[in-house]
Amino acid sequence: MVWKILNKATVLLLTVVLLVGCSVSYKFTSTSIDYTRIKTIEIADFPLRSAYVWAPMHSMFNNELADAYATQTKLTQVKRQGDLQLSGEIVEYNQFNKGVSADGYSNQTQLKMTVNVRFVNNKKHADDFERRFTASADYDASQQLNSVQEELVTQMIKDIVDQIMNATVANW
Repeated sequence: MVWKILNKATVLLLTVVLLVGCSVSYKFTSTSIDYTRIKTIEIADFPLRSAYVWAPMHSMFNNELADAYATQTKLTQVKRQGDLQLSGEIVEYNQFNKGVSADGYSNQTQLKMTVNVRFVNNKKHADDFERRFTASADYDASQQLNSVQEELVTQMIKDIVDQIMNATVANW
């Protein structure tokens, strides 16, 4: 009798330890780069070319893009003649009324950012493209844009950089 209780307790304890100790994690930041052929990336400065601008957005975007390739790939960033080349510009940054309340006033505003990207793969030109990547973020219209702008722009930049990474080196 005691042996059965100990046996059940042991099985239960082992099950709990296995469940707590094991976890499965999926990240979609892996790349499919052939590092024997592709070793460098050239990332040009992406200037602001939109009618409406917020000055810090330029450096925030360029830093996030360079950091993403530095941390998520083994590519060496070079100034010229990279195996992969990224260039482009921030072409749109606007806000729009998204929702209207019963009293006829806006209650939801959407901030939108679009980046035009030119990608050149000097080892496989079939992968070359020019494409626009867009992200948006909503905020309550009762808030001033300057009070939420940094957080929303940071969020949109991360989204666009993820889209660019997936289109250029993840090959999903």
